[in-house]
Amino acid sequence: MNIEIDFRIHVPIYIQVMNQIKDLITAGVLKPGDQLPTVRQLASDLRINFNTIARSYRMLDEAGIISTQHGRGTFILDAPSEEQSNKMRKETLNRLTLHYLTEASRIDFSPEEVKTIFEEKLSQWIEAGAPPLPEADEED
Repeated sequence: MNIEIDFRIHVPIYIQVMNQIKDLITAGVLKPGDQLPTVRQLASDLRINFNTIARSYRMLDEAGIISTQHGRGTFILDAPSEEQSNKMRKETLNRLTLHYLTEASRIDFSPEEVKTIFEEKLSQWIEAGAPPLPEADEED
């Protein structure tokens, strides 16, 4: 399971973990019945406090996304309904968009500059049928 924590952004770590697990489920990387690492194992892998992972797991459990079974482990529950899946996908896109806009603003791009680059990249994606790759950029 590939989870990466970004200590530079102002999103709490437990939220980052939760969001990335949801993203992995939405993408089909994690499937119903898959076992998640233990709280201590994931905390050790990410080099963060185990209480942070415990909080993420507890919130995912309360949301009905995972189930922790004492003595057995933590597992992904049944696949989300189409409605839940669409909601998680939209939440992910919203999060990515807000992160993109926040970072662009942080490095002092104007809304017009962001819009121009975004529209250019979106047009490339539509024409090619796939998102443009970073190494395909010619103007850097």
